[in-house]
Amino acid sequence: MVKKLFDSILGKNPVKSEDEYMELDLASYEGSTSEEPASMYVKIATIADLKDTPRVKDEVYNGNIVIIDIGRLKMDKVTFERVLKDLRDVAKDVNGDIVGLGDQKYVVVTPMSVKVSREKIGGGV
Repeated sequence: MVKKLFDSILGKNPVKSEDEYMELDLASYEGSTSEEPASMYVKIATIADLKDTPRVKDEVYNGNIVIIDIGRLKMDKVTFERVLKDLRDVAKDVNGDIVGLGDQKYVVVTPMSVKVSREKIGGGV
């Protein structure tokens, strides 16, 4: 019975040999620097307190897209609302966009001329 359970989870396909897989060296992609700087970057940030917002706002004003983890703010509703208001104001100031992802744990703020589509690609409904 245990074997059937594992077969149903793992499938009944035979084990593939190593030459059927391609090894990806992700280290060569991470931290690689180009000769020319990009005109725009995607930055990752975490806002845990109101004092974290100025640096995030500066990045958007500088023309970068920022993906922000706001999960830690959920415990303090007043700070959460204040930070979101600040981020909305920045998006409006630069004629950018702001959108929450998933269960509102992440927010994406974009600079001028970059809009986030609200239409999902694949993945069902």
